[in-house]
Amino acid sequence: MRAEAFDYMLNIGCYLDHYHMNHYHVYILLCSDGSYYTGITNNMERRLIEHQSGENKDCYTFKRRPVKLVFNEVFNDVNHAIAFEKQVKGWRRAKKEAIINGNWDLLPELSKAKGL
Repeated sequence: MRAEAFDYMLNIGCYLDHYHMNHYHVYILLCSDGSYYTGITNNMERRLIEHQSGENKDCYTFKRRPVKLVFNEVFNDVNHAIAFEKQVKGWRRAKKEAIINGNWDLLPELSKAKGL
């Protein structure tokens, strides 16, 4: 490989790493026991591997593997991602399932139903 091509590929790799590091994922996993786990990460692929491999025995998902990614929302601003993650963690199952199924329009009615 010519030096110019290598430098170009290296620069593209650095750009892509920077690009991915500026995106934050709020995600929901369906656990093997039927429960949901909500989390946040800046690297979805790595985080899924960590959940599936049981890397952290103290993690909620450790004894609930395998897990399945059922929802992923991407944010450019970490503060917006953190706020959304906290909001979703406080939701009842019905509201989580609404966004998992793409039924965002049901959220106001579901909020009225239980005052959440």
